[in-house]
Amino acid sequence: MFRFVFAAALLVATVAAGPLDRAYSHQQNPDAHAQIVAYENVLKDDGHYNWSYETSNGIAAHEEGLGAHNANGAFSYTGPDGVLYRVVYVADENGFQPQGDHLPTPPPTPEHVFKTLEQIRANPPKDQKDFSLEALDATLARLRQH
Repeated sequence: MFRFVFAAALLVATVAAGPLDRAYSHQQNPDAHAQIVAYENVLKDDGHYNWSYETSNGIAAHEEGLGAHNANGAFSYTGPDGVLYRVVYVADENGFQPQGDHLPTPPPTPEHVFKTLEQIRANPPKDQKDFSLEALDATLARLRQH
């Protein structure tokens, strides 16, 4: 008798649970049938390249660059909240640097950091062979951009 009750309870629980993918089926997801409406991919002999695509549901992206060292591009899509999100980026020796109105921004660099770096620039260390004024200037320029 116990086996029968257990089997019946298991059967009822299984039927009541239903299919697990019901909340995210292809019929309910409008993006499931998106199609590519524009596509371009160009690779030149000198290593320069560019590519772009656009889909029927409003997703778009493009990028251009040289080899694997420098790239810049953008992508955009409409989020579930109906807002158009756009990201513009540069990828180079400083890494991936995205920009977009919806992305968080770093806090401003404190003034004392600039003062310290300017003091180092005015009095560079003479005993450090690997010290580079160019690198210090590049760091200062990058920090001032934010």
